[in-house]
Amino acid sequence: MSDVTRAKHGRPVHHWRRDVVELAALFTAVAVADAVANLIGHGPDGPALLVTSAVVLAATAGFHTWWARHHGHAPPATDTDTGARPRSGEQQAGPSAVAVQATGGKSALWRMRTTVKDEPGSLAMLCTALAALRVDILSLQTHPLGEGTVDEFLLRAPGELPAAEISRAVAQAGGASTWIERADAHDLVDAPTRVLGLATRTALDAAELPLALRQLLGRCTIRSLPASPLDKGRGVDGVPVEGVLEDTVMRLRAPEGGVITVERPYLPFTPTEFARARALVELDARLGPRVPLSEDVLTLPEGNDITVRRADTGDLEAAKDMHERCSARTLAMRYHGPVGDADRYLNHLLSPRFGRTLAVQTRSGRIVGLGHLLWDGDETEVALLVEDEWQRRGIGAELLGRLVTMAVEAGCESVYAVTQASNTGMVAAMRGLGLPLDYQIEEGTLVITARLDAAPVEARLPYERQQRYGERIVRD
Repeated sequence: MSDVTRAKHGRPVHHWRRDVVELAALFTAVAVADAVANLIGHGPDGPALLVTSAVVLAATAGFHTWWARHHGHAPPATDTDTGARPRSGEQQAGPSAVAVQATGGKSALWRMRTTVKDEPGSLAMLCTALAALRVDILSLQTHPLGEGTVDEFLLRAPGELPAAEISRAVAQAGGASTWIERADAHDLVDAPTRVLGLATRTALDAAELPLALRQLLGRCTIRSLPASPLDKGRGVDGVPVEGVLEDTVMRLRAPEGGVITVERPYLPFTPTEFARARALVELDARLGPRVPLSEDVLTLPEGNDITVRRADTGDLEAAKDMHERCSARTLAMRYHGPVGDADRYLNHLLSPRFGRTLAVQTRSGRIVGLGHLLWDGDETEVALLVEDEWQRRGIGAELLGRLVTMAVEAGCESVYAVTQASNTGMVAAMRGLGLPLDYQIEEGTLVITARLDAAPVEARLPYERQQRYGERIVRD
């Protein structure tokens, strides 16, 4: 039992060695005093020696007092628990600040996911390994599994530290199936705030569901498959209402009865991610079909007013009527197939589940143009159809500019259009975007891809604009 422990329990602390030393010091002091007394009493300079000793002792005491007043007892430089607090206006540097100073102010953000054993101390070993590399943990999410736990980190590391070294240190600390990639400032938003933001976007616009799932789950491919009349409530491919989770693939029942397939081949989904995705889809199903109500009223150069607004399946009959007014050549340019089959595409194209659609209508309410932004797995397609009598008025360019702006806002890296070389109007509209274009011929059709690495595109036509929200009109 240590002295500290014994003192806490009220027991006296004695050591026989200390008593022996004290006795020896006492006998030594008596012997020295006797020798000094004999020297002073029997020597000729005894009184002078005594006075000199008194002066030296007084001077020593005075110097010690002066030194104690002018020099405090500062704690050792390595003492980090001084109890001091920064003065007003000062900030105390934390571990992340120290790491940044040690690397000359350069740091990098990383998103990392690893699997550890579900036992005490496993997370502590992982954190210790990261701390040894001067890596700061900004956020942590845990995904419990049957035989372990998936830990998802947002890290700030020294700029010169490679990802391979971080992964190696994590593996030595017990992490398995480690995945790491660069992050950016958008990842600094905590998970609850990000999920609430995605839910808000989904609530405002049904077309946001695929994009919200992609941002919720990271890099993944999302495909929608419509329901078949033969399924009889079982869902496409027999997917139950609660959905199916199969390692790197999850299948969810879409609100309209189809199936949404989400695939992420490089990283298995966790039950936690599956539950979040299901909750987002359920929210979309409860809210039902919806599109934003805003409209833009544009005045064409010849004086006609047109309205550009979002469209959905409620505009199916009006879109079919526009098809009947279009020539066979216009429909063939748009659909690249039998003209008689054009109508059967409309229900798919107008569904918010597969993308966004803009409609152009006249003052009388007749639709004369449609523009589609379609989610095609990891890619995004744009398509236009303008009624013959309303072509060559800039309507197609206006629709295309708006669709590309939507794609930029959705975080798409590129958009492509499938057309024919003889469709000079579509080719000119794509060139008018002012974006880098790639051209490719596939099976007799022309595929034009626009890379969205430039500024967001806006319409350049000299229209007089009005924005209508319900009954209120706001003029630019």
